Amino acid sequence: MFRTIAARLLDAVPTVLLVLTLMFVTLRLLPGDPALVVLGDYATPEQLALFRRQMGLDVPVWQQFFAFLWNMLTLDFGASMITQQPVVQLIAENLPFTIELTLLATAMGLAAGVPLGVLAAVNRGGWPDSGVRVFSLIGYAIPDFYLGALMLIVFALNLGWFPINGGGEGFWDRLYHAFLPALTLAMVKSAFLGRLTRTSLLEVLGRDYVRTARAKGARETRVIYRHALRNALLPVTTGLGLSLLATLSGSVAIELIFNRPGIGEMLISAIAKRDYPVIQGGVVIFAFFVVFVNLLVDLAYIVVDPRIRVKA
Repeated sequence: MFRTIAARLLDAVPTVLLVLTLMFVTLRLLPGDPALVVLGDYATPEQLALFRRQMGLDVPVWQQFFAFLWNMLTLDFGASMITQQPVVQLIAENLPFTIELTLLATAMGLAAGVPLGVLAAVNRGGWPDSGVRVFSLIGYAIPDFYLGALMLIVFALNLGWFPINGGGEGFWDRLYHAFLPALTLAMVKSAFLGRLTRTSLLEVLGRDYVRTARAKGARETRVIYRHALRNALLPVTTGLGLSLLATLSGSVAIELIFNRPGIGEMLISAIAKRDYPVIQGGVVIFAFFVVFVNLLVDLAYIVVDPRIRVKA
């Protein structure tokens, strides 16, 4: 297992370097001068030159690039150009809100999607199967941001059941504030996981060992949950990893719609203000989570499939 973890981490190094390079190039291609954005149109040339020198923007681009790589690899994110707050502090303040939203939405989507997929597969061709497929189709068709705006209008503005904005204080209050945004993301993810579970389970139910178990008189519930479902979980594990990453990226729009604090809201605000250090720190955090989730998926493979465990 340790060799597997080390190999996956080594494989992630080129990916992270590519992400950092693309981020650096993209930021420099964006229109607008960070000095003008921060100091305003009435800043004097001397003030602009001083700001660029302080931020390291007056040196050649290739020097900026290597300095940027070194700072990112040493986790030296610097300070915000706008507020002068350390980027690490900004990330520490906003990251917990994004993590709790992502985990809650993923847990809700998993808790709904897998049982729906099992229900559809067991009742193939019946009305439960048709209902799950219709739900999956609708879930695929509705974008996160549209569904979020709709749920905000109905359940927060009109009915007043949930708060309109903010992240809450204390465990239960934060859970209360996160529930509606998480439900928005979970509905789309449960549609994806339900369809994937149904397809995978139907394929497994047609295999010889399942027919043998039934021929030996095993109870149907044992056949489904002990023999079939566990072997059907490998594709679902991949789908869960993809769903977790999609939920993490989808939280950017959801945080804006529900006016929640979080990394997504922090990044959008920083991009609008050309706040390079904050953008760089936020993207590095997202890249770290991509590597971390992929590593978790690989470890989940080892747990779910004993054959992979032996090879690892």
